[in-house]
Amino acid sequence: MHTPEKKKPTLIPPRMSLTWLAVLLAALVLTVPRMAMAATAAEIDRDVNGALQTLYRTTPAAKKMAKIAKGILVFPDVVKAGLIIGGQYGEGALRVGGKTTGYYNTVAASYGLQAGAQSFGYALFFLDDASLQYLNKSEGWELGVGPSIVVVDKGVARSLSTTTAKSGVYAFFFHQQGLMAGIGIQGSKISKITPEK
Repeated sequence: MHTPEKKKPTLIPPRMSLTWLAVLLAALVLTVPRMAMAATAAEIDRDVNGALQTLYRTTPAAKKMAKIAKGILVFPDVVKAGLIIGGQYGEGALRVGGKTTGYYNTVAASYGLQAGAQSFGYALFFLDDASLQYLNKSEGWELGVGPSIVVVDKGVARSLSTTTAKSGVYAFFFHQQGLMAGIGIQGSKISKITPEK
C-alpha cells in the first residue's frame, strides 16, 4: 500500500523575509507616528517655543536671522527609523511675526543602507516673501523643489550674517539624538495640517 508523502512546510527564503520585514517596518514608521504623535495645537506650540529657545541659545546665527525672517517653520521633533527602507515624520508650526499662522507635518521615505532610529529638529527661516508664499500656496512642498534651501552647518553659521543672507530659505538643525548617521530633509514633503486645539 502506498502512503502519501507528507509535504514539508515551505520556508520563506531568508532574503525574502528580510525584505518583508523592511516593508513592514517602513509601513509602521510611516503610519504609527501619525496616530501616536498626533499632537494638539497647544502641544505643538509649546514644543516650538522650547525648540526656538534652544536653537537661539546654541546658534547665535539663527537668533540674528530670526530678526529678518519673514517666517520660521519649526519642526521640534522629527523621528526617523529604518531598516533598509525607512521613514521620518514630525509636526511643527509656522511663525510669522512671532505668532503661529499654521501647522504642518514633514514626511519622508528612504531606502538604502540604513538601520536604526534617530530624532532631530529643524527650523526653516524664510527670508523673502516669495519663498513664504510658495509654502502657503503649495498643496504640499517637496523640499528640493521650489525655493532654494541653504543648510546651515557650523561652518556656514560662522560666516552667515544678516547682510549676506538676503533671500531663500535657510535650514538649521538641532536636538539630534540616535544611532543613524546623518540628517537629511531633501525629498521631505511638508503639508499643512489641522491639529486638535
